[in-house]
Amino acid sequence: MSVNKDSNEAFTKVEGLELVMERFFMAPRELVFSMYTEPEHVQNWWGPNDWKTTVYQMDVQPGGIWHYCMRSEDGQEAWGKSTYLEVEKPGRLVYDDVFSDENGNDVEGFPIMKITVDFVEEGNGTRIVTRTLFESEEDLKQVMDMGVVEGMTETFVRLEQYLDQQ
Repeated sequence: MSVNKDSNEAFTKVEGLELVMERFFMAPRELVFSMYTEPEHVQNWWGPNDWKTTVYQMDVQPGGIWHYCMRSEDGQEAWGKSTYLEVEKPGRLVYDDVFSDENGNDVEGFPIMKITVDFVEEGNGTRIVTRTLFESEEDLKQVMDMGVVEGMTETFVRLEQYLDQQ
């Protein structure tokens, strides 16, 4: 697969135990980075279509926690918790991501995902490159079967729409 660098369509591939997603945004890197690190922005675009995100905690520093809940229009809830490992403003975020409960406890039966998000300056915009590393092929398959690629593709569209309003 090759990446069309002129396109802002999402690009996805699997490399071993790593899911790689890329998307270009016509916005400055600092602004795109802030979309990922400021709760007042995250809650306006994070999650698939027809889901609303509430941020309960967001401490963007190594060891800090991001705890949130996505709620669908029909009342489904999906809680998540991320623990930041690296924060290099405005170029990179690295964090462990898990499904959690409302109290921030890990939910058994779901994998821990190590996610690296690079914010790459490209012309007048920013390319986001997200790499999600799984511990096993089974963990990768489980998350893929849950529709993570479709959900992140929709999330990237929502981010683009939100950036257009800034």
